[in-house]
Amino acid sequence: MYTNTHTYYSLKYGTISPKELLTGMLRSNVKSFALTDINNTSALLEMLRMAQNKPIKIIAGIDFRNGAQQQFVALAKNNEGWFEVNRYLSKHAHLGTDIPQKAPHFKNAFVIYPFDSDVSNLAPHEFIGVRLSQINALRLGSLKNHQHKLVVLQPLTFKNKREFNAHRLLRSIANNALLSQLPKTEEAQPDEIFRTETELKEAFSQFPKIIENTEQLLRSCSIDFVLGNKNGHNNLQHYTGSHKLDFKLLKHLAFRGLPYRFDHHNIDDPILDRINMELDIIRKKKFVSYFLIAWKITKYARNRGYFYVGRGSGANSIISYLLRITDVDPMELDLYFERFINLFRQSPPDFDIDFSWKEREDVTRYIFERFPNSTLLAAYSTFKRKSVLRELGKVFGLPTTEIEKLQRYPKQVDEIGQLILRYSELIQGFPSHLTVHSAGIIISEKPIHYFTATFMPPKGFPTTHFDMHIAEDIALYKFDILGQRGLAKIKDSLQIIALNKPNEIFDIHDIKSLKKDVSSNNLLRTGNAIGCFYIESPAMRMLLRKLQVAKYLDLVAASSVIRPGVAQSGMMREYIIRHRDPTKREEAKQKHPTLYNLMPDTYGVMVYQEDVIKVAHYFAGLTLAEADVLRRGMSGKYRSREEFQQVKEKFFENCNAKGNPIQHTQEIWNQIESFAGYAFAKGHSASYAVESYQCLYLKAHYPLEFMVATLNNGGGFYSRELYLHEARKHGGNVHLPCVNQSDRIAVLYDTDIYLGFGFIQGLESSTINTVINERNQFGFFTGFRDFVERVAISIEQLILLIRSDTFEFTKQSKKALLWDAHLLLSKVKKPSSTLPLFHTEAKKFKLPTLWKHELEDAFDELELFGFPVTTSPFQLAVDVPKSYITSAMFPQLVNQNITLVGYMIHVKGVHTKNGNRMFFGTFIGIDGDWIDTIVFPPVAARYPFTGPGSYVLNGKVIEEFGYHSLEIIWQRRIASKNPDDVESTRLKVVDVQIR
Repeated sequence: MYTNTHTYYSLKYGTISPKELLTGMLRSNVKSFALTDINNTSALLEMLRMAQNKPIKIIAGIDFRNGAQQQFVALAKNNEGWFEVNRYLSKHAHLGTDIPQKAPHFKNAFVIYPFDSDVSNLAPHEFIGVRLSQINALRLGSLKNHQHKLVVLQPLTFKNKREFNAHRLLRSIANNALLSQLPKTEEAQPDEIFRTETELKEAFSQFPKIIENTEQLLRSCSIDFVLGNKNGHNNLQHYTGSHKLDFKLLKHLAFRGLPYRFDHHNIDDPILDRINMELDIIRKKKFVSYFLIAWKITKYARNRGYFYVGRGSGANSIISYLLRITDVDPMELDLYFERFINLFRQSPPDFDIDFSWKEREDVTRYIFERFPNSTLLAAYSTFKRKSVLRELGKVFGLPTTEIEKLQRYPKQVDEIGQLILRYSELIQGFPSHLTVHSAGIIISEKPIHYFTATFMPPKGFPTTHFDMHIAEDIALYKFDILGQRGLAKIKDSLQIIALNKPNEIFDIHDIKSLKKDVSSNNLLRTGNAIGCFYIESPAMRMLLRKLQVAKYLDLVAASSVIRPGVAQSGMMREYIIRHRDPTKREEAKQKHPTLYNLMPDTYGVMVYQEDVIKVAHYFAGLTLAEADVLRRGMSGKYRSREEFQQVKEKFFENCNAKGNPIQHTQEIWNQIESFAGYAFAKGHSASYAVESYQCLYLKAHYPLEFMVATLNNGGGFYSRELYLHEARKHGGNVHLPCVNQSDRIAVLYDTDIYLGFGFIQGLESSTINTVINERNQFGFFTGFRDFVERVAISIEQLILLIRSDTFEFTKQSKKALLWDAHLLLSKVKKPSSTLPLFHTEAKKFKLPTLWKHELEDAFDELELFGFPVTTSPFQLAVDVPKSYITSAMFPQLVNQNITLVGYMIHVKGVHTKNGNRMFFGTFIGIDGDWIDTIVFPPVAARYPFTGPGSYVLNGKVIEEFGYHSLEIIWQRRIASKNPDDVESTRLKVVDVQIR
């Protein structure tokens, strides 16, 4: 009897979650119902998964609408029918066209039209639906004579009156309308609540034929999906056309890659055994095509000269290494094979492939062209607390100030505010709209519309209605194709080196040599890694120094130790202690020999994802299949699932049966839980470490080239200001943009760095192109007037160039240039940039000496670049206290209270176990070196950070594992000088009319 059922995936319309809907149906002993979300298929597969082994049948359907106007409901008779309706919805979604009133001729789907539709031309598979509110009209109208074409179509959209009110609020949000102005045509009817089958049959008791039609229609529909990969997977099955040829090709590629990866003297039995073992399991698990697809993608990238990093659990595989999908040698790192793949693991290994952010789009395009059934994965954007309050505030007509007050002070609200808060709690967590997963692409055997409809986001590639978790449930496994600025920095560095030092020859992909480079390892040990991928953050630099990391294997561990799961469990500190103190290792080995023997490289500390599998399998006696459930459970999404809870119970039962003390078992479990999706696979960390070493090598030997590349790729962890500071520390001479020397991006000439025109805020792209094209075509500009005569530019854009000091080479002051600009251009934009046939000398005026404030340039730079380029930031502070103390003196000042001045670079806030807020601050001292500070909750509450700028810092110098920092006692931001004071001294330039 339920032919038109909605969940909250009827976006900004329905209010019932899939779990609530299924639970309610089971509680009422409903045997079947049609799930028909409005223009959306997100809930179906999740509902089917939850309904497994339950006495209920779910029928797949779609409620086709234009806005709130129902056109028709389509119910799939079978999987082919689901394909048809998905394809039809997707066509309209991709083109952005309305759904017509008349449905197409579906071969395998039923169609139900609204009550007021024409009955005369209905096909055998088409019906007209009747709602409860339409029964009286049915009695009086002509449709009662066509009962053989009528079925029940009573929508279910919300559970009760309160949720109907929430529905109206959602419709107001969807229509960007005040609640008081929401048209009735844009909302559901209040009766769209759950009715039992008895109630529905009683309501239609005078029309038994309609009840019979409805029940027959629902009986005629059945859809079947194999959830999980019990029968293999739904990814592209064959790369070449057959399993046999696929395996032959994979084996050929693997052995062909041996000479590239291993010296022939070192190819021994363990390597060959590992290759053959992996090949055998890959073949048995039917993952051969999955590997070949990853190989084809990376091969395309290499042929195009693209940089990439292959990581994820797939990096634990020697086959991945030989196919050049990854650059991680699993033999060198003793990577745990069962983390990568085993006969009991359901899903294939993860292939996360990072490309330069500039090249990722082309790789994605190639994938969609090469593999026809490619689709992007969706993600669900949900209503968060602040966004719900903001949207509901708008619906009730509150001004922005009132909405902000509501968000910040929820206890100080009026009656309307209380109403908003009450409904925000209900709506919070609802899906708002579909968006695109950051990286996931699936390549299926069948067209994706056998599983879901698709939409077309701005990226221009079809995108599913379900997320990565549902994709895995139906055995569609994603490739993560990510964009990364670190790789672009490496590639750009090489190009800059080739221009600036053309005689330099080295191979950035010779990772074995890079790992042994003394200069690179010195940077690593001292934490001098600014600009280097993944290891430049304050927390990572601190860890590098505490661990005294000076080799590749230690960096691999550090890359995972820094992750929140390890850090929050307290095991990061324990790892540091054991790493630095051999006696502590011995104590750990004596106390927990099983754990130590499982993880000798990390001294018995769980650091990597595969450590969880080892502990679950060998320590707790779980099977590898159960350990894999545990691995998946670490993602958080799966923790509430029944199978994860069963494995958790068995973990404790097995440990108890082995005689392990419950306290020790609980301690181990707490470590596992703390991972919560944060820990890395070891191969994943190793991939990151490879890229880090490439960056370290470039910084150690070509610091200026590397810093310029960093600037041109938007910086990194820090702002551009810091990377310019770092460039100066390495001998760089930083110049503002120059019309004769600069490009769109920063350029390097020997040790001179010229900022790019693109760094100037407000400068239009067309202006930049015009300047560069004119200069490239006709040569350098000889002076300011030569520039103005040759370049088509408006007075506003010219003023930006003058204030950015791009005409510094003329040796004229900015004020003189501004006078000249207004004299030459007034406010008229020149029509063309062609050179005049005859040169006419413009009239010149002798100006008086124009006074200049010492900070004028600094404030210009602050406005146009976001930071002072040529002036020390300390000069912008009022009354900077004189202090001779620097961070270099910290080792001699341990446990002493000191006061010094620092320019704030970065602040990170964290919550303590008690929920209080503490901070880690990073500053640059007057000498240009780092100052790292810790602000504990009581001090943070009394002396908070109050914005960017220079600070007076008072605190105690502390030391931990050779790392020095300042524990703040008090701090205050030094007031900044006022640009208005400088502005009042400027010469006010006015239009000059020459008579």
